[in-house]
Amino acid sequence: MAKKKSTKTPKGYKILIAIMIVSIVAMFGVAGYEWWKVRRAKFIRYPEFGIDMPVSYEIHGIDVSKYQQTINWEAVKEMEVEGIKLGFAFIKATEGLGNVDRQFRRNWKRAGDAAMPRGAYHFFLATKSGRIQAENFIRTVALEPGDLPPVLDVEQTYGVATAKIKAEVKTWLDIVEVHYGVKPILYTNVSFYEKYLGEDFDEYPLWVAHYLQKERPRIGRTWHFWQHSETGRVNGIRSLVDFNVFKGDSTDFRELLVK
Repeated sequence: MAKKKSTKTPKGYKILIAIMIVSIVAMFGVAGYEWWKVRRAKFIRYPEFGIDMPVSYEIHGIDVSKYQQTINWEAVKEMEVEGIKLGFAFIKATEGLGNVDRQFRRNWKRAGDAAMPRGAYHFFLATKSGRIQAENFIRTVALEPGDLPPVLDVEQTYGVATAKIKAEVKTWLDIVEVHYGVKPILYTNVSFYEKYLGEDFDEYPLWVAHYLQKERPRIGRTWHFWQHSETGRVNGIRSLVDFNVFKGDSTDFRELLVK
């Protein structure tokens, strides 16, 4: 007597189907959670920026990293208080030899989608190779026409001798300038620049942090950007934000951008 063909589904096939279902559910779950976070950020609204703004400057901006969490860039771009709008954003990209800020890729894309002029920065570790740190930044950041030049954030010595810091910083700057074809911006605070960098780096555009004066930073050399506060508020961002101004008008700003 001929045996009947089994109508049972093979166990392995069932497992495969189950895995596919779980994967699809997880994918939609992640997408849904991301949508919810962005929507929630959109409704973070403030009556004003929360700080005294240096109103004698035409172009204002912010800088962000993973600490600002999920940002709604459309809300950031749309915010306006008494004629002041945000015209640029510096976004943390990398740190040290291999670290990439966990919000960088999202912030970079979404800021671009919102037509926010953007720049990427690397947080420098003085104890590590400037060359390898430059390679980390280059692997991570693809600049496009209209972006701000790359930025090196150097503000701690970690006990490293001044001569060594200068050499490694210069190595980073040289490698990055050759790769992108534009002179990088140097970020630091007034006291660090004067004590550890000084005139050896006066050729680089300077983004300087100084919170003790309302009109301008207390530094003798020419500067391009001034970080004047670390306690600002912006629509679309839940946490406090660093605020900056650009020294110049819209023509000067466009001239600085990557061609």
